[in-house]
Amino acid sequence: MSYQVVWFKRDLRLHDHAALAHAAARGRVLCLYIVEPGLWAQPDAASQHYRFVIESLRELYAALRQHGGRLHVVTGEAVAVLDRLHALAPFAALHSHEETGNGASYTRDRAVATWCRGHGVAWHEYPQFGVVRRLHDRDTWRGRWEAHVAAARHDLPAHIESASLPWTETPPPDASGLGLLDDDPPRRQPGGRHAALDVLHSFLSERSGQYRGGISSPLSAPSACSRLSPYLAWGCLSLREVVQATRAEIEALPPADERRRKGLAAFLSRLYWHCHFIQKLESEPELEFRNLHRGYDGLREPDWNPAHFDAVVAGRTGWPLVDACVAMLRETGWLNFRMRAMLVSVAAYPLWLHWRPVGEWLARQFLDYEPGIHWSQMQMQSGTTGINTTRVYNPVKQARDHDPEGRFVRRWLPAMRRVPDAWLFEPWRMPADIQQRCGVRVGEDIAAPLVDLETATRAAKARVHALRAQPEVRAAKAAIVKKHGSRKRPEARRPRRAGTDRQLSLEW
Repeated sequence: MSYQVVWFKRDLRLHDHAALAHAAARGRVLCLYIVEPGLWAQPDAASQHYRFVIESLRELYAALRQHGGRLHVVTGEAVAVLDRLHALAPFAALHSHEETGNGASYTRDRAVATWCRGHGVAWHEYPQFGVVRRLHDRDTWRGRWEAHVAAARHDLPAHIESASLPWTETPPPDASGLGLLDDDPPRRQPGGRHAALDVLHSFLSERSGQYRGGISSPLSAPSACSRLSPYLAWGCLSLREVVQATRAEIEALPPADERRRKGLAAFLSRLYWHCHFIQKLESEPELEFRNLHRGYDGLREPDWNPAHFDAVVAGRTGWPLVDACVAMLRETGWLNFRMRAMLVSVAAYPLWLHWRPVGEWLARQFLDYEPGIHWSQMQMQSGTTGINTTRVYNPVKQARDHDPEGRFVRRWLPAMRRVPDAWLFEPWRMPADIQQRCGVRVGEDIAAPLVDLETATRAAKARVHALRAQPEVRAAKAAIVKKHGSRKRPEARRPRRAGTDRQLSLEW
């Protein structure tokens, strides 16, 4: 008797799981997660990602058992695993969610599609987000996104008729067995749906009141931000359920609770932009590897400075807020949106580093690494999309605006606790006698800046703007806008009130 295979990828849940719901409606199901060594060997993979996945799989295994099903975790490359499974126990169809992943997963999916065609196996893929396959332009995208998030959630039958794996399972390898030797941030968020639901409920019912006005500062952002990004990235929650739960919370709010209403509305806008950026990678997978606007090829590539890159990775740039952000990333696997923007801006402009190696490093640092968002934002912040305004974040100004008392910097950089307030934002300017008095040596206890910030930033912006002004570069912009430009630009239609946060558009 034939059966259906459900292939779990970055959708580690049962709730609102289209692939599982459709497969279970057709009869026996074999639920499969494949630990693919080739994917985990990619330069954007990290031990924290794998451990988060394993934690989520344990919960998924237990949840499936409650429905009569079983999750089988198999190690191997996807085509080889499916080929072995089909040879020993032929199956009727393969079901999975669509994945807009990195280049390796894209190549893997094409190989799986070829294998399915060659073996007469129907592969049914279902949208994971409001992202559209084979989209020609963005004219209808907003409506299709709305239709996706407003649709009814997929119900799971009370009992799943389970098929068995035709060989003896072995435990999945640990992170080191996959060559993932980097440290797991000791204070990262745990994997699994239970943790995801706890974070969702705490945000909707309590923390959303801090969202507007609280997400920019690294001091308030850890509680003001939703903190749902890793659970969306790895599929412990569905985008649809988060959107619908947020809208239901807004409807249930008393009229007087305007602060939470505005916070939740701003959060909904972020969920829209979440899919907007993933759609860019879906429509143009090459943007992970090359400049979205090819007119910017060669802008930074010949000038790679390994000393600058090593200093960023080590948190030794000399700008305290930047180095504190790197320290927080190592400890937690998370950083708020504005600080991420500042970190990439510093790497791209005064340090003049190409976005690709920086992006690989940051992908490993971010627990919530979502390739579509990540690579689009890396290019936007580096000024290589050709359609976005140049955005350059001054780390000294950001510190004055968002950490004026130095609480964040002093928390993550212990040596800064001995620096007097007068030298908090530019400690490298401390005279030698003050350094001696407070016991902080610039260049040893704290790093000295690698370059003069103002001079290097001005020179970098001039190079970008000079290239942008060239007629052939300007002429190529229209095609990029047609393919990738948003059709939702609320700020262009209405004036922005003083004090509101431009970040809410996710347009850095």
